[in-house]
Amino acid sequence: MGFSDSLQDQIIHGILFLLVYLAALTGNLLIIVLTTLDVHLQTPMYFFLRNLSFLDFCYISVTVPKSIVNSFTHNTFISFFECALQVFFFMDLASTETAILTVMSYDRYVAICRPLHYEVIMNQGACVKMMTISWLSGAISGFLHVTSTFSLPFCGSYTIHHFFCDIPQLLSLLDSKVIISEIRVMVFITSLVIICFVSITVSYVYIFSTILRIPSKVGRSKTFSTCIPHLVVVTLFLVSGSIAYVKPISDSPSFSDLLLPVFYTVVPPTLNPIIYSLRNKDMKAALRRQLAKGNWVRDSYS
Repeated sequence: MGFSDSLQDQIIHGILFLLVYLAALTGNLLIIVLTTLDVHLQTPMYFFLRNLSFLDFCYISVTVPKSIVNSFTHNTFISFFECALQVFFFMDLASTETAILTVMSYDRYVAICRPLHYEVIMNQGACVKMMTISWLSGAISGFLHVTSTFSLPFCGSYTIHHFFCDIPQLLSLLDSKVIISEIRVMVFITSLVIICFVSITVSYVYIFSTILRIPSKVGRSKTFSTCIPHLVVVTLFLVSGSIAYVKPISDSPSFSDLLLPVFYTVVPPTLNPIIYSLRNKDMKAALRRQLAKGNWVRDSYS
């Protein structure tokens, strides 16, 4: 159904989503390129950030482009197969993002609380294993949601009051007597999300307690600056997603019900490049080095 039946409103939504989408793609691609090319950014922290940026590049591409096309063409139809694919990739990437954010909190914990052991604990093999597990867990989550939801018979209206195929809205189209399998999957996945959230919370309790013991005010400020951006993303993503999945689904959703998913589908992929690049001295220095290298190459051929 999108956000509105008005053609003018649909065009406005399409333009806004297009601008946000282009900003998210540009920012995440910039991080991927810089963390790949710059030798100074070949550390575990930027390895995880590169994975997060690639994930966000894919994550926002699952829902927003289809919504943009629907807004400009005034056609909100989506096929059963396309809806199933959208659910799979959305749940896959959302679960993977939760896992990666958890891994990044652990990386910050080791870097700040156990700096002398950082290189040993966060070695290349360990980092690759953690990323492999994160991506694999997301794929399993997506597969479980799709198989448990789309194997059940839909009944009544096939109208989804949303701008993409999301599990809570799909459950409202199913007979309440047959959705027990999907509810079990949601309980299982929710339990894993709670475990991730608790792990992140514990990591930051140790991190902040360590930071507060730093005697230098400059040192405390510098350390806080590396943690706060990650904490902002985690809070925004997990809290908004949890509220959307826990609250009851209304038969006639309000605008706020439609707006809430934007905070866990559109905002994090757009916000990540801003808080990790514009506030990060290493990223800005890497960008200057790459621009200077590009100018040097161009001058050498002129």
